[in-house]
Amino acid sequence: MTSYRWNVGNRSIAGGTALELDSVFSKPPIDPFIKGEDEHTFIWNLPNGVYQARDIVKALNVLLQAVVVRLGGKAADAETLLDALQASLAISGRESTLPLESLQFGVQVGIELTRQAELIGETLVRWVRELNLQQGTLEEAESSVLSRLAFRSKCDNHLWTDQATDLLTGAAGGPVVMQLYNEYLHQFVLLRNALLPFANWEEVPIEIREGRKFRGLRFLEEAHTEFLSKLLSKRITHRSIVKFAQSFLSPDLDIAGYGFQYRYGTILPASLGLVPDYAPRYLLQWYPVKLTGGDESDAVAFDYAYSDYYSAPRSEAGHGQTVTGRTVSGQELVHIREARLVTSMVEPMRALIAFQLPLNSVGVIEVDLGQAFRGHRFMYRQEQDQETISELKRMEPYPYQVHQAGDILERSGLVTNQSGVHFIATGGNALVKWVLLGKLYPENVILIDRSDDAAIAAADKLGKKFGAKFIIY
Repeated sequence: MTSYRWNVGNRSIAGGTALELDSVFSKPPIDPFIKGEDEHTFIWNLPNGVYQARDIVKALNVLLQAVVVRLGGKAADAETLLDALQASLAISGRESTLPLESLQFGVQVGIELTRQAELIGETLVRWVRELNLQQGTLEEAESSVLSRLAFRSKCDNHLWTDQATDLLTGAAGGPVVMQLYNEYLHQFVLLRNALLPFANWEEVPIEIREGRKFRGLRFLEEAHTEFLSKLLSKRITHRSIVKFAQSFLSPDLDIAGYGFQYRYGTILPASLGLVPDYAPRYLLQWYPVKLTGGDESDAVAFDYAYSDYYSAPRSEAGHGQTVTGRTVSGQELVHIREARLVTSMVEPMRALIAFQLPLNSVGVIEVDLGQAFRGHRFMYRQEQDQETISELKRMEPYPYQVHQAGDILERSGLVTNQSGVHFIATGGNALVKWVLLGKLYPENVILIDRSDDAAIAAADKLGKKFGAKFIIY
């Protein structure tokens, strides 16, 4: 069995067992039609199976085809309805179902999710337009079946464009057509929002196994409402993003940590496998890997070793070496090429993951992977323009305490200090940066990419105005 690897520049993180999922998506054509209450009507649903986002878009397109057929089969009608879909999936405007642009998020989580919403919405609409430009799209399902597609759709209070409203309520429209289009629109809203947590949202395997209890993606309704209420009130957290992702991919898993495993892979923060300096802090990513054993259908939540890092054991970093000039290089850590992820079950459906790094002085050191992700979310990133840098260069040499990374990593618990500015060089090794983020108490940790006095002086202006600061270079 092949171990999975995350490549971090010219270094790597190994762990778990790589999954081969090609056969999962080799499925027969989707037949979304089900006999209605009488022989003259059909209803629509997503058949049980494993989908990716593009597959669901194709299955939803049947609803649009049915609306167009009932309206008379005009290309202009389809274009009007697609324009209305685009307006609904936009992040601004009267018809927007997720008006994030108007909220003007100043925090990272809101910024990342706003970018996601815009990108995913635009891509989904582009896919639908491509589908409906293909010659013979309307012949993919029998027109006689499409013309008999009819069912009740729950009212979801989505606003339509004026042109779509005129079309759907006009002479060729009516209640049946309005119900079909309402369902089409709402299914796309559910799809777009369900994909928001995932950086690689196009690749995520999505299992639909709710049978006929819910139509399409409506099994998400309760979790979707809770997620949106937090997002739109600016109370969104990383845990709430993970919980929403679980409701989509592993609805039976009711423990929410920082990631999870389900039948078709593992969901962890998208920063894993990236240099932490510029990696996303709140988005998740699907990885084709199984990190813990047992039956492949077992769902597992990956939880923090310290549920409350305030109460985690701590140790002091000490004074280090006082420096007011060029800093140590950290070259003693350059040779470390690989880290490992080691998973341990602590109770059914709940596991911890250790991030292990070989260190010559002590053999192998490890930190909780969840704590490393937490440290990454809480860290500060130094970004100055040239004018600010020039001004800082004129400052007096700045005193700070220099520590060897190995000395910090050998200490027990989370490392902190009462006061002072503490500098740790990593030699540019991203693996060492990750393990330090999991080792340092996550309150005043700052990442910089220049080690001169001006950069360190600038870093000291970041973070909280009390307590020790730890600067990682």
